[in-house]
Amino acid sequence: MTTETRQAAHRLGHVAEWRAVWRLRLAGYSILARRYKTKLGEIDIVVRRGGILAFVEVKARADMPTAADALAGRQFGRVARAASLFLARHPRYAAHSVRFDAVLVTGLWPRHLPDVWQPPE
Repeated sequence: MTTETRQAAHRLGHVAEWRAVWRLRLAGYSILARRYKTKLGEIDIVVRRGGILAFVEVKARADMPTAADALAGRQFGRVARAASLFLARHPRYAAHSVRFDAVLVTGLWPRHLPDVWQPPE
């Protein structure tokens, strides 16, 4: 991958996350964190609405099937580990229901997919 390709992908990721944030805000979610980084992984967006705390993975692709295919289980393991650290560092959210969502950015309006993945118990 060339430097130019990597930079273009990085810019596309930023734009997709910005669009996803606005999609979630318009749906009534409060944005708690963006690009939440830990040593165990990164969460694209952390949101809250009522008693629900959602850890959101954003995927920007050319079409919806390709974006949906990009949601790999191994990736959610990384998000789940980072989510555990988020909850440990923010105990005020301990009573919230936790879920893992995705926002797929393929066209003008991003698609929010609530509760796309359940961590193993």
